[in-house]
Amino acid sequence: MNPLPEDMENALTGSQSSHASLRDVHSINPTHLMARIESYEGREKKGISDVRRTFCLFVTFDLLFVTLLWIIELNVNGGIENTLEKEVVQYDFYSSYFDIFLLAVFRFKVLILAYAVCRLRHWWAIALTTSVTSAFLLAKVILSKLFSQGAFGYVLPIISFILAWIETWFLDFKVLPQEAEEENRLRIVQNASERAALIPAGLSDGQFYSPPESEAGKMLIIICVLSIIQKLGLPSPPFLPFLYFSKHLANS
Repeated sequence: MNPLPEDMENALTGSQSSHASLRDVHSINPTHLMARIESYEGREKKGISDVRRTFCLFVTFDLLFVTLLWIIELNVNGGIENTLEKEVVQYDFYSSYFDIFLLAVFRFKVLILAYAVCRLRHWWAIALTTSVTSAFLLAKVILSKLFSQGAFGYVLPIISFILAWIETWFLDFKVLPQEAEEENRLRIVQNASERAALIPAGLSDGQFYSPPESEAGKMLIIICVLSIIQKLGLPSPPFLPFLYFSKHLANS
């Protein structure tokens, strides 16, 4: 048997796909759909996502941990008052740890301002802090005399360097991708809810909406029937188009 005409196959395929899409929309549970939308909107009302809050907590931990290590270093090297005056008032790039503490303060201020207050969704702020931290620590390790001052000459630069790069990894591979994924899910759920609202609510699974027959639809059916008859090599009945056009003229 010869295959169906191309026009008829396209029409049937389009009809089946439209029916399938309508069934997919109606297969969504409205209660579950609304619950999903409310959960995503609740996250938006929080103003800051959970993963971003964790990142801000880690930035705060960075500042507090470096500060704690610096205070311990001040106590070890002769008391806080004397060492603080030596490292702050009589600051020396080659022997002081005060600049490493200021570097942690710089990271904290820039990252909290960018990702907690302004809620940026770009990596430029973390790139700035990590680049400045890495360049400064490398220069200090190469040019200064920290290694001759005991264990803190190794600990403070290494800890600051590691913490800065952990913050970069966490933001770039956790915070930004997860927030983008949540936005995509919210957009998909909202689109599905809008589609479901446009379809009559009385339809159930396995049913679909069929528009009322039009004159163009009747003519398309007649053309498809004639095409099938011609493909099969059967004589074409002349009364089919005559019946259609006579009915059309009578209705007009």
